[in-house]
Amino acid sequence: MKLKTAISILFALLAFHCQAQKYACFDSEYVLSNLPDYQQAQRRLDQYAVDWQKELEAKQQELEELRNAYQQEAYLLPENLKRRRLDDLRTKEQDVKTLQRERFGVGGDLDKKRAELIKPVQDRVYNALQRLATEKGYAFIFDKASGSAIAYVNQKYEVSSQILEMLGVTGSAQQGNATQTKETGNKPSSTTSSKSDSNKKTQRGDKQSQSSEKTRLKR
Repeated sequence: MKLKTAISILFALLAFHCQAQKYACFDSEYVLSNLPDYQQAQRRLDQYAVDWQKELEAKQQELEELRNAYQQEAYLLPENLKRRRLDDLRTKEQDVKTLQRERFGVGGDLDKKRAELIKPVQDRVYNALQRLATEKGYAFIFDKASGSAIAYVNQKYEVSSQILEMLGVTGSAQQGNATQTKETGNKPSSTTSSKSDSNKKTQRGDKQSQSSEKTRLKR
């Protein structure tokens, strides 16, 4: 009984302590998506990934061609040449696996490039968080995009815009990005409009042709 009482008192003290602390939250995905240097770094990283994937696919295609050629010629080859060709195939297979691990494996080239390009931007965001916490006296700043179980956030404690302003991105630029996205999503493309006009003209032409044909048949 005494143990339960002590635990209840401990939880009450912890709850009181948390309530006494100031806290806020932000959306790291929203902040990063509004940083031009992050967008540029992400594009460069994506291009590295595309180039390395093409390189790997070329090696895999080369290996597949060698394998198919061996299967077609194996019955004609003497045993010593078979062993040599099989050794070459095993070497090629190992080269492909090694290349894949070096490019895309844990600690590989893609991870290194991500650290080189993306981490400096993330560090800037983290430093801005530290400054904001110090200036505003926040004990905790939660990240809504981290997958934590935050079901509701009062916008009074949402500081993403403040962080962007500390990083040099003004509120007007943020609003401009959102407006441009909405306009792009709702505005019909000129290609679609031209296709629609063309289809309407074709339908009118077909109707006129059918009407002329009926008149000629009646005569």
